Amino acid sequence: MNPLEPISDFIKNPSSLGFERRPWKEPVRKYPRVISVSSGKGGVGKTNVVANLGVALTQLGKRVFVLDAELGLANVDTLLGLTPRYTIEHLFKREKTLKEIVIKGPGGMSIIPASSGTPELAALNVSQKILLLNEFKQLADYLDILLIDGGTGISSNVLFFNMAAQETVTILTPEPTSIASAYTLIRILSTKYSRKKFSILVNLASDEGEAQQAFQELFLQVDRCLKSPSLEYLGFIPFDRRICEAVKIQKTVLEIFPQCPVSQRFRELAQLILGKPISHQERGNVQFFSRSFL
Repeated sequence: MNPLEPISDFIKNPSSLGFERRPWKEPVRKYPRVISVSSGKGGVGKTNVVANLGVALTQLGKRVFVLDAELGLANVDTLLGLTPRYTIEHLFKREKTLKEIVIKGPGGMSIIPASSGTPELAALNVSQKILLLNEFKQLADYLDILLIDGGTGISSNVLFFNMAAQETVTILTPEPTSIASAYTLIRILSTKYSRKKFSILVNLASDEGEAQQAFQELFLQVDRCLKSPSLEYLGFIPFDRRICEAVKIQKTVLEIFPQCPVSQRFRELAQLILGKPISHQERGNVQFFSRSFL
């Protein structure tokens, strides 16, 4: 008997030895989650939320990168007291790669620093967007979550990074001007760029009641004028003087007051975000930017 005969039979007919022939499937690659955090106006504490959320997510075992998308203003590294040697300006000048400009931040998260005082980066051109696309592809295996500190207002960069992301978090405060500007941002993203899902976080609220009222005002305005967008309430971050103390010494509140109520709120927010199912039909991931938006 030919000792290779059973193997030969198996190759021709796997079911002869009890194996079922199944069609080959390409392994599914897990891409990072991409979350853009933006606001309709400045002064709502957006960058502070991004920094503390980044720390909270790393404490939950996630590899977090933070992109400071205020590309010409450098908010994140200033808030955290970091002094990067290279910034995203060096990337766009093709002097450094994205990997070479990344710096370590609190909690072990990685930060992609913006430039400071570089107005020409306020509106990326197509070639710069494609360069970012290609660079992020190289980093996809090194992170679980990309948090984009997406800027304020309705500039082309703010709209671009919101549309590049899987998830859009809009931050507002209970002030009427903040609610109105958040509505404007949502209106433009939904009517001009077909973004339909928005997560809403109310910052600097005195209590749950004030936060809920702010969300309801925004919800009613969106429902009355736009109808189609879906708003999800992520909760609120309370006003706490310890956040101000942390900002003064360029630290996150999670680092210096880890047990205080506002730190716990950031941890709850991180857990809530991680628990949300992600539809892979949503545009955006680190493949990365939607080429239709270039």
